[in-house]
Amino acid sequence: MTTREILQLAQGARMPLTLADTHVKNEALEAMAVALIAAQDEILAANRKDLDAARGRISDVMLDRLALTSSRLTDMAKGIREVAALPDPVGTVLRKIVRPNGLVIEKTAVPMGVIAIIYESRPNVTSDAAALAIKAGSVCVLRCGRDAWGSCHAIVQALRAGLRKAHLPECAVSLIEDTSHASANELMTADGLVDLLIPRGGAGLIRACVENATVPCIQTGTGICHVYVDAAADLDMALRIVENAKTSRPSVCNAEEALLVHRDVAADFLPRLKKCLVDDRAAAGMTPVELHLDPAAAAIIDGVPAAPEDFDTEYLDYKLSVAVVGSLEDAITHIARHSTHHSDAIVTADKVAAQRFAACVDSAAVYINASTRFTDGGEFGLGCEMGISTQKLHARGPMGLAELCTYKYIIQGNGQTRGGAASMLQTPCG
Repeated sequence: MTTREILQLAQGARMPLTLADTHVKNEALEAMAVALIAAQDEILAANRKDLDAARGRISDVMLDRLALTSSRLTDMAKGIREVAALPDPVGTVLRKIVRPNGLVIEKTAVPMGVIAIIYESRPNVTSDAAALAIKAGSVCVLRCGRDAWGSCHAIVQALRAGLRKAHLPECAVSLIEDTSHASANELMTADGLVDLLIPRGGAGLIRACVENATVPCIQTGTGICHVYVDAAADLDMALRIVENAKTSRPSVCNAEEALLVHRDVAADFLPRLKKCLVDDRAAAGMTPVELHLDPAAAAIIDGVPAAPEDFDTEYLDYKLSVAVVGSLEDAITHIARHSTHHSDAIVTADKVAAQRFAACVDSAAVYINASTRFTDGGEFGLGCEMGISTQKLHARGPMGLAELCTYKYIIQGNGQTRGGAASMLQTPCG
C-alpha cells in the first residue's frame, strides 16, 4: 500500500477516535497490551531476523536499541497499561472565562487528529507512540527505519488485533510500508492528511524535517547532554551521576555526551573518573569509555585528544568529551555554545550556584544533583513519551498526553450579538 493510501485510510479513522470516550479508549489499550504479549513469539522471531540483517552494519549499542526480549515486550505492555491509567486529557477545560455579557468561554483540549511519527531503530517506540495517540484520541501513522521494519510490523499487527477487539478501526495505528527517504519526504509534505509530524532520530533526520516539512512539525532532540561538576560538588556523588549518565544506556538521547569539571577539583576528580569509566570497566570485561580530552584534562589523565567537533557530537556510544572550565560562568557559556537544549546537569552543594545554573542553562530539562538519564516520559510520570521536544513552542521536554492535544474555544451563549447582550436585543428585522 502506498504512503498516500495509508494516510487516506488514517483520515477515515479520525472521527471514530475523536468520538471515543475514555472507557472505550482504555478498553482498546488493554486489548492492545494483551495482544502484544499474545504475539510475543511472532514479534521476537521478526526481531531476530532484523538483528541478523543488521549485524555487522550497525554498532553493538545500536543493535541493543534494536533488540527485543521477552522482558522488553513485558515492559512495552506495561507502558500501554500505564497510559490507560492516566487521566484522559480530551475534553479538559484548560481555562474558563465568563464575560460581562454572559458568554461562557471554555478553552478545551481536543485531539490533534492524525499524528505521524518518523523514527529509526527502536521498536518500543511503536507501542509507546500508538498508546499515547489512542489515549489522546488521535490516529497514529508510524514510519520506522528499515533495520526495524520487520519488528515494528509484527508489533503493529498485534496492536491492530487489540483495536479490532475493542471495535475501533484498525487503521487508527498504521505502519508505512516504504522505508526509503521518499516516504519520509511524503509525510513531511502531506498537507491536509497529517496534523502533526514528530521525528525521532539523529541530527540528519531532525534537520531534514525542520527544513523540509510543510506540515506542523515538533523538533525532537538530538541530545548533547552535559554534566558539570562544580567546585562545590560532592565528588562521590558526581562520579555516580557521571557513570550513570554515560554508561547505563549510551545509545539514548538523554545519555551524557560531555563532561565539564571545575579546575579546582579536576586534579582530584579526573583520575577517579578514568579509573571508574575506563580501567575498572575494562578489568570487569565491560566496554571502557573512550575519553576525548581538552588540553587541560589531558594534562591530568590519559585519553584521546579532543577534536573541535567532539563537543558538538552526539556519540550514542561509549565515548565522552571532557573539558576543564575555570568557573561556573565558563560552564554555562560552554553549554550555551554546544548544547542541543535537551538535558544538562550540575553537581554541586552550593545552592546559589545551582540556582544560577538552572536559571541560565536554556534546556528542556535542567538537573541539580541528578543524572540526565531521567529525561523520559515514564520517569516524569507521563506513562511513556512520544519524544523529547527541544523546541519552545507547543511542547518542551518529554511529550505525553497533554502535549498530543491541541485545543479549541467553545463558547456558550444565549443570544448575544456583538455590541449588546441578549437582554438588549432589538426585535429582528422583518
